[in-house]
Amino acid sequence: MSATSADFTPPERIVIATRESRLALWQAEHVKARLEALYPGCRVELLGMTTRGDQILDRPLAKVGGKGLFVKELEAALLEGRADIAVHSMKDVPMQLAEPFALPCISEREVPLDAFVSPRYASLDELPPGAVVGTSSLRRESQLHAMYPMLAVTSLRGNLDTRLRKLDEGQYDAIILAAAGLKRLGLADRIRSELPSAVSLPAAGQGALGIECLASRKDVAAWLAPLNDADTSACVRAERAVSRALAGSCEVPLGAYAEIRAGKLWLRGFVALPDGSRIVRAELEGDPADCETLGLALAADLRGQGAEEILAQIG
Repeated sequence: MSATSADFTPPERIVIATRESRLALWQAEHVKARLEALYPGCRVELLGMTTRGDQILDRPLAKVGGKGLFVKELEAALLEGRADIAVHSMKDVPMQLAEPFALPCISEREVPLDAFVSPRYASLDELPPGAVVGTSSLRRESQLHAMYPMLAVTSLRGNLDTRLRKLDEGQYDAIILAAAGLKRLGLADRIRSELPSAVSLPAAGQGALGIECLASRKDVAAWLAPLNDADTSACVRAERAVSRALAGSCEVPLGAYAEIRAGKLWLRGFVALPDGSRIVRAELEGDPADCETLGLALAADLRGQGAEEILAQIG
């Protein structure tokens, strides 16, 4: 259904549930502006919320329940009718959505790569042995250990501003962040270099925004349809299929990244031990229309190379 079909009823009011971090609010405001442009007569409002993931900052995310901690309160607002949609960074959305929810819209992706941020050094290659690198991600940690074993990689929690403050205070020599978040907040000048995907393969969904609603709200899905980007959606759904098939979450060092090249979907993935001592990698190409099937095939390839044994060691 599209905004021009005869039985389409444009919205009069849309409430967006969002976390209250600066980046989450930027993302919600971005979607709000796009909806207001599509539906000039519609009132679009934000419902700001603090999630458990925002509150627990003294322990690694993997130890306190994973990325689902960032969406549970927002989903409760959808269930209770206090909000119509929730806006998420797709890399924060659990790979298994609970039954009453749907992701009808994945909007055009920002740069999906990881960014190297440091006040003193221009790149990973310039860091001296023993330099302290902060990251919140086992995926990044495992790849850093594998390629730069001389570096000290340590946990970094908090929202974007908190992480940058800790870096500026000298707690770290460098930190690795998603480039998309820095660019969205006007902080692109903090990026010393973007890490090529061959150095740091992104997380499933990194750089993309997803809009969640109740699966029963066909009206909401129709309102959101013009915001969906077909290429980004195919890539992200392929990546999420890989991660879901391998029980992927922030507790597993796993990367999955797809690109559309010459009309084909090129998908790469890896699974590793946190210390980078063992990594299995795979890639394949196919029709974007078969995105989820391609994701499952890549996961099967990784399993065949020993991903199950790696995951069993971690578990």
